[in-house]
Amino acid sequence: MQKLEVFGAKKLKGQIKISGSKNASLPILAASLLSSKKVYLKNLPRVKDIETMVSLLQSLGSKIIFNKNNLAIDNIKQTKSFASYSLVKTMRAGILVLGPLLAKFGKAKVSLPGGCAIGTRPVDIHLDALSKLGVKYKIIQGYVHATAPKGLIGNKIKFSKISVGATENLIIAASFAKGTTILNNCAIEPEIKDLVNFLKSMGCNIKWISKRSVKIEGVFEVKETTYSIMFDRIEAGTYLVAAAVTEGNLIIKDIIPKIIQTEINTLKKIGAKIIVKKMKFILWVIKKLKVSISKLLHILVSQLIYKLK
Repeated sequence: MQKLEVFGAKKLKGQIKISGSKNASLPILAASLLSSKKVYLKNLPRVKDIETMVSLLQSLGSKIIFNKNNLAIDNIKQTKSFASYSLVKTMRAGILVLGPLLAKFGKAKVSLPGGCAIGTRPVDIHLDALSKLGVKYKIIQGYVHATAPKGLIGNKIKFSKISVGATENLIIAASFAKGTTILNNCAIEPEIKDLVNFLKSMGCNIKWISKRSVKIEGVFEVKETTYSIMFDRIEAGTYLVAAAVTEGNLIIKDIIPKIIQTEINTLKKIGAKIIVKKMKFILWVIKKLKVSISKLLHILVSQLIYKLK
C-alpha cells in the first residue's frame, strides 16, 4: 500500500493556480461526442481518468490533440458506438458515453463501469431514466446493449434518488431528444452546472427551473465551441485548509470564490483572515486557530453535507 509522509512543520505560503476539475472535465468530454464540429477545451487536469476518457473517445473515432492543459476534439469522422471493457473498467465515468452515443446514433454498446471502490455505483438509475426517453436495453456479459428505435423522445422524469452520474447522462442525452424533457430530483453540484454551461456554449437549450429541476428543449445539431473547465474545488479547499492549519499566507488564483463560500466562511469563523477578490482570494492566519485540525475537518465536512441537501 502506498503512503504519503509529510514532514513539518512549515508554514504554507506563496501563490498557486488551481487545476481544472476532473469531475467537471469527464462529463464534458463525454458530452463532446454530441458534436460533429470541433470542440476546444481549456484547463483540463492531466490525471489518469482524463487520459483514460481521452483514450475512450479516440477508440470511438474522435481525433484529439492534447497541448499541455488544452484539448482539441474533432468528431467529424466519429462513427463508432462501442465502448470496450478494457477502457471503461478502470473509470466509472465511462458510462457517461452511453447518453451521447444513444442521442447521436440511436444505439450503443457500453461496458458496465469499474472505477473507485467507494461503495456500490449501480447504473440502474441511468438505465431507468434513459428508458423513459424511449431507450430499450439489455445487459449481456457485462455490456449494456441499448437502442432507441424511434430516437430519444422528451419526457418528464424524476430520479428515484439523487445521482450525479445519472443527472449528467440524462442532461447530455436529453439535449438531442425530440421535444421537451424535464428532469426532477437532479444532483446540483457545481460540476453539473459546468456541464450545462458547456452544452449551452454548443447551442443546447437548457434551463434550471427550480433548485433540483432542469428543463431541456432538444436540438438537432450543435455548433463549434471553445470552453474553459471550472477549477477543482476539492484542490482549492485542500490548499485553504493546509494554509490555515500551518498558519500560512497563501494567494489562490483562477477560482470562483462563491463556489467554496461555505468553506471560506468556516475558516473565517475560526480565526483565518481571508480577503476575497474577483477570481482569487488571499488567506493568512494572524493567530492560532480556535479549533483543532480534527474539529476543523469535521466542521467543513458537516457544512458541505448541509449545503448539498
